[in-house]
Amino acid sequence: MKLFFRRFGEVGQPVIILHGIYGISDNWVTIGRRLAERFDVYIPDQRNHGQSPHSDTFNYFALADDLYEFIQDHQLVNPVLIGHSMGGKVAMNFALENPGKVDKLIVVDMSTRRYPPRQEHLQIMQAMLSVDFNKVSTREEVEEIISRKIKSPRIRMFIMKNLQRIGQTRLAWRLNIQSIYDNVDHVFEGVSSPYTYDKAALFIKGGESDYIQEDDYDLILKQFPGATFKTIEGASHWVHADKPDELCAVFSEFLEKECEFNVN
Repeated sequence: MKLFFRRFGEVGQPVIILHGIYGISDNWVTIGRRLAERFDVYIPDQRNHGQSPHSDTFNYFALADDLYEFIQDHQLVNPVLIGHSMGGKVAMNFALENPGKVDKLIVVDMSTRRYPPRQEHLQIMQAMLSVDFNKVSTREEVEEIISRKIKSPRIRMFIMKNLQRIGQTRLAWRLNIQSIYDNVDHVFEGVSSPYTYDKAALFIKGGESDYIQEDDYDLILKQFPGATFKTIEGASHWVHADKPDELCAVFSEFLEKECEFNVN
């Protein structure tokens, strides 16, 4: 599958940033531009998200295959992989299966274990599916509908970034929410590869998030024995939105190159 992507910077080692569920490449533009002062940064929209193609197939095997094709198509050598949430599991699966194609791995707020279905995610999907685009014509109407299930204004704003206009009057979700909902069990799957990734890996936890817990460290180290761990205090699961400066500083320390802070 040919993925839509954004690119920042054209010199230095390649860095690929993989967004999480409901995300788009645009969510990581600020971080991407900062890293682009030292790296050649690629931020794809993963399948069923953003401007990339839709598919009924949605699992980590397919997502990792998309990443393999992306790296081959762009002839990227020894990239650094950065993945957040679902994107973190894509990055982990890919690194385990293709260790020779990954120089370093960074996983933002995601463990290797299987997660139970989270009510928050189910409510988000049900809210998005509840919108009948034959009966709405404005963004305000869409937001009012999803607000019945999505109480957090911040999460609503994040979800509304997926809204697009088709023609003069019709609105639609940019992402393939039906396929994501139909395959939600795959999204919560654990990383089950029999291999290990022995190179440098960094796992970053949001201090206010429960996605990485104390019991997860040993699980992670079994498959990523070179892993180190950092916690960014005051950050929720959406670390890049809550604490971008602190996240850049952690990236800089791990990658041994400064992450610029004044790039618009």
